[in-house]
Amino acid sequence: MNFSPIGKIAGVLALTIGLAGCVDMTQDIKVTSTTTADLTVTTTMSADIYPMIKAGAAGEDAEPFCQEEGSTLTENADGSATCVMTSSGAFDDLKYDEDDSSSKPVFTANPDGTVRVAIETKGMIGDLGAEQDEQTKAMLQQLFADRYLTLRFGGAEVVETNMDEVGDGYAEKKLPFLDLINGTIELPEELYAVVRP
Repeated sequence: MNFSPIGKIAGVLALTIGLAGCVDMTQDIKVTSTTTADLTVTTTMSADIYPMIKAGAAGEDAEPFCQEEGSTLTENADGSATCVMTSSGAFDDLKYDEDDSSSKPVFTANPDGTVRVAIETKGMIGDLGAEQDEQTKAMLQQLFADRYLTLRFGGAEVVETNMDEVGDGYAEKKLPFLDLINGTIELPEELYAVVRP
């Protein structure tokens, strides 16, 4: 599952009775040089939903959970599951959702040796809440309450950012899925961090 566009994800969830919901996702990009980075995408599916996904209850059109190349699935003791997908190399070679170019950050190497990592926010924000009946809105509220998309951009040092600096050379932005789905979140045109590799 990719985080963008959120409206598309929520629409698919509504059509499949939300069986792929209850997900937290973190996209972590660590710049290792002026041309390379490490990407880690961590997706956690709750114990309420993962057993149904595993049993195939999401229907034949649902994408299998954690089947992408470079992915490792961990089934947790509480019944939830965590998928970690890693990719390393040149900026253009990092593995994102092949169907969605809007989810790819833009990397810009600066003359001072820093790298600017930026992602447009337009494709993240939906307005699905305005289009749904009350039953579907209630279902989405239940599925995505307290679930987040977290973006993390880092390196050896954060030089400048419009995200939250969290230490260890990282800036991050924690975005509530419900606010993204409903279009009620206010975001700048892009989220960015200038980091020193």
